[in-house]
Amino acid sequence: MLKKIAGTTAVAAAMAVASLPATAGDMNNAVGGALGGVAGAALGNAVGGSTGAVIGGAVGGGAGGAVTSNKHERTGAVVGGALGGGAGAAAGNAMGGTAGGLVGAAVGGGAGAALGGNVSRNNSHSDDRHHGGKHPHKKHGKHYD
Repeated sequence: MLKKIAGTTAVAAAMAVASLPATAGDMNNAVGGALGGVAGAALGNAVGGSTGAVIGGAVGGGAGGAVTSNKHERTGAVVGGALGGGAGAAAGNAMGGTAGGLVGAAVGGGAGAALGGNVSRNNSHSDDRHHGGKHPHKKHGKHYD
């Protein structure tokens, strides 16, 4: 029963990630967070069991988000990948054991890195517009808002 719930949860999470408006950067962050999360969870599980998988999923998800993001997305991708990878590994372990933990770390790390990178990028662009756009010292001509 728990394996069926874990499978259903993984499919639902994957569909939720796929339904997010994704740019190329978001997809890169998702792939990086997912690969980092699953690799970290696998290594952590081998070294420290389920607790190690959670820690490894968090570290791996954050590292994967960092590697694939640009400077406007990096902070959000790292934080989102770490939170998603750790939480996904914990939830997956509770529902589906080791395999569920790996799937959860991948889905959570990917979703977290994509969403966190997107939020960071949007905040960065918002700050640019608030402070006068790309030409804050231009005295004449168009006003950038």
